[in-house]
Amino acid sequence: MEIYFDKRSVRQIRISAADAIEEGDTLTLREDLREAFTEDQIEEIERRIDTGDINDLFNDVFDEWDLEDIEEFFELLEGQLAEADVDLKYQAPEMDDDDDEEEDDLDDDFEDAEEGDAPGIPKG
Repeated sequence: MEIYFDKRSVRQIRISAADAIEEGDTLTLREDLREAFTEDQIEEIERRIDTGDINDLFNDVFDEWDLEDIEEFFELLEGQLAEADVDLKYQAPEMDDDDDEEEDDLDDDFEDAEEGDAPGIPKG
């Protein structure tokens, strides 16, 4: 079975993981991780694992994670899912150039607007 996380899900999990590292609290990360899966995916994973509860799989990931490295978190998640014969696929941030270009364009537009150089905004 293959599961694909979209960019929004990966971004949200990364933000929550960074918050978990900073605050030492994984509750929001656990919620965001669960929301990244569809109900059908959760049911299929639960059929494939011994305990029948995806929360146990998540607990194993969090027990192994040292709350220091986001990439390690994703690797542990992939490993736990692989044991259930589930292949997790997602786009790593290095490959996410389109969003960076859009954010750069928005930053440029904002800077132009601050300087009064944007079309329709008078200078001074």
